Amino acid sequence: MDLIGVHHVSLNVGDLEATTAFYRDVVGLEVLPRPDHEISVPGTWLGMPDGRELHLLVNDVPEAKGQHFAFQVADVDAVIATLTDAGYAARGPRVMEGICRQATCYDPSGNLVEFNQRLNPSRP
Repeated sequence: MDLIGVHHVSLNVGDLEATTAFYRDVVGLEVLPRPDHEISVPGTWLGMPDGRELHLLVNDVPEAKGQHFAFQVADVDAVIATLTDAGYAARGPRVMEGICRQATCYDPSGNLVEFNQRLNPSRP
């Protein structure tokens, strides 16, 4: 197996419109064209700055405790301010000594999202 990296992350969402708005308007991701599938689940595809994608799929599921994904950010304090200004309850920053500063919040569909500022640039 010759892995290159992660292409996309898929999240189950209950409220597609509100969750798309969160990732588009607050987080700053770009809405991408989404191909028509024969057996289609409603959803939105969003592009990240590094070319990776976030796929939102309508599928109400119970919250999975601890399940999350993380965006790498340059300034976690600026992220907290942006989230707070947009009306989201951000937790943090939490410091993992020598590794990172991080903040978390829940998107409108209840998915836990982490924002991670690396303290050691040589460690991804």
